[in-house]
Amino acid sequence: MKRLVLAALLAGTASFAQAQQTDLIIALQLEPPHLDPTSAAAGAIDSVLYTNVFEGLTKFTETGAVVPGLAREWEISDDGLTYTFHLVEGATFHDGTAFDAEDVVFSLDRARAEDSTNAQKQLFAGIASVEAVDPVTVKVTLSQPDGNLLFNLAWGDAVIVAPESIDDIKARPVGTGPFRFEDWRQGDSITLVRNDDYWGDAPALTQATFKFISDPTAAFAAMMAQDIDAFAGFPAPENLPHFEADPRFKVLRGSTEGETILAMNNAVAPFDDVRVREAVAHAIDRQAVIDGAMFGLGTPIGTHFAPHNPDYEDLTALSNFDPEKSKALLAEAGLADGFSTTLKLPPPSYARRGGEIIAAQLREVGIETEITNLEWAQWLEQVFNGKDFGLTIVSHTEPFDIGIYARPDYYFQYGKPEFVELMDKLTATSEPEARTELLHQAQEMIARDYVNGYLFQLAFPTIADARLEGIWTNAPTQATDLTEVHWTE
Repeated sequence: MKRLVLAALLAGTASFAQAQQTDLIIALQLEPPHLDPTSAAAGAIDSVLYTNVFEGLTKFTETGAVVPGLAREWEISDDGLTYTFHLVEGATFHDGTAFDAEDVVFSLDRARAEDSTNAQKQLFAGIASVEAVDPVTVKVTLSQPDGNLLFNLAWGDAVIVAPESIDDIKARPVGTGPFRFEDWRQGDSITLVRNDDYWGDAPALTQATFKFISDPTAAFAAMMAQDIDAFAGFPAPENLPHFEADPRFKVLRGSTEGETILAMNNAVAPFDDVRVREAVAHAIDRQAVIDGAMFGLGTPIGTHFAPHNPDYEDLTALSNFDPEKSKALLAEAGLADGFSTTLKLPPPSYARRGGEIIAAQLREVGIETEITNLEWAQWLEQVFNGKDFGLTIVSHTEPFDIGIYARPDYYFQYGKPEFVELMDKLTATSEPEARTELLHQAQEMIARDYVNGYLFQLAFPTIADARLEGIWTNAPTQATDLTEVHWTE
């Protein structure tokens, strides 16, 4: 009898242990080039570290709402120039050093410094000074009112870093988040473990391993074999029906802030001629790209703005598929016989698959492209930083980022003075209807200048073990927030 009771107890314990699984293996397509989100444009860094390892004063939720982070609350002066942030108390960095107001001063001053390598340095341009009032209070003074400040501080580029960890941050990131960095097997995986000294609510997971699988076929095989528990941003949308029919899995069909564009180098001939850029735009059949590269997942766009944003304006008709008009515009620009250019593609499947389709479409109007497939680090070096390209395809996954068109040194090199002035007006405007009107003007200006070929808003399909809960469906920023992820039975 005692043996039967013991066996039953052991069986119950085993069942409980199984139900309480606390580790996770989650796959992503892109591996970060390094691990400092404050000094690179690679969203792949945020995909691993945002909210998990690094935290900012504010943060994004899955809905895109901005909520308190390391700042528990704040006050804004009547003139809109001073923000006083009250910080959480008792937070420490993963190296054991205390988090306080001086770390906020260091991080924001570093981000906005003249020699800053922060990819979104423009976010901090309106900050006149950052002052530590006391260990748990920071005062940020602006040069002019900015209704976007709390939003800007939620970006991954605005996370708080410790001065003591800066020298080694690219290889061993140290933050205040619920997970701490454990190991990076380059070319394979990054492992995070639960931070048992976290100042906030403890996550259910004790360990999370991010596996990097760039090939869509390999992604499908790994998921089917259950070598991984989930794949965020699954790169083979043609396989989604297969997973939906398999009870072992769940499929989350989400949206992103990712405007997928055929970027053109506006400072290099012949793309410095608006007629050529318009010709490229009219040569593209967006729906064919969506169907061929994304198997129907994606929403056509005609400007650099998310369709789910209430201020979005549908301008797709300005760049409708019209090969004959494209040829006429090329002839008008003195290129009746067409021309040749480069098409440099980063690893994501939307770029590699879409690039082949777009190259064929451009060939029909006389534009020949030399396709070069680049790894992510190469793309950042050659295209984003080096501006050595004619055409490229990339999805801009940062939230509400139309302001990048005001930067003349940004990789597609637009920066029209009238657009810069428009963005300055937007920053200084808080009245909702006036902001909507300015945003419509901004969308129309870049659409009518055909700065880039606007393709589609990137969808975000995730495949997960059916027992997993708490994974984000949508991606309002490039992140894989694990704070609410847990296993069920």
